[in-house]
This record gives sequence, C-alpha cells and structure tokens, in this order.
Amino acid sequence: MAKESMKAREVKRAKLCAKYAEKRKQLKKEGNYAALDKLPKNSSPVRLHNRCSLTGRPRGYMRVFGISRIQFREMASKGLIPGVHKASW
Repeated sequence: MAKESMKAREVKRAKLCAKYAEKRKQLKKEGNYAALDKLPKNSSPVRLHNRCSLTGRPRGYMRVFGISRIQFREMASKGLIPGVHKASW
C-alpha cells in the first residue's frame, strides 16, 4: 500500500491541473511559453500519475475501473464489481 503522503500528493496535483487547465490552454494557443513557464510545475497534466483509488498502487492500474489489477482480481472474485466474474472452464 502506498504512503498516504503519495496519495495526497497526487490529489493535490490533480486539483492544480484542473485549476490551471483553462489558463494553460489559452497560453498555449497564444504561444506565450514564458508565461506558461511561470505556472506551477505540478499544474502540468504530464506530471499526473494514475494510482489505485483504494491502495494507491502506481503500477498495474486499470483505467476503466480506477483500481489496480490486484484489487480488481480480489473484488471480481468476491462479486463486488457488477458484470464481472472470474472465468473458469
């Protein structure tokens, strides 16, 4: 499980990214890269990293569900994800 500080950092980055999205878009359209450089670095969408919403795991992230592969497997086995069940033959 990821440290709480890592999860909080990602949430903070996502908020900054959303806050400056319109301004960033406008500056890029104008070609004003000097002003773009003055914005906070964490407001760039490139710095965002997908993490599991339950554990904070950065790897094995499944976009459709927003969780890691490990949590997905556990939840699917328990029947907690609607429409998904473990295959067996």
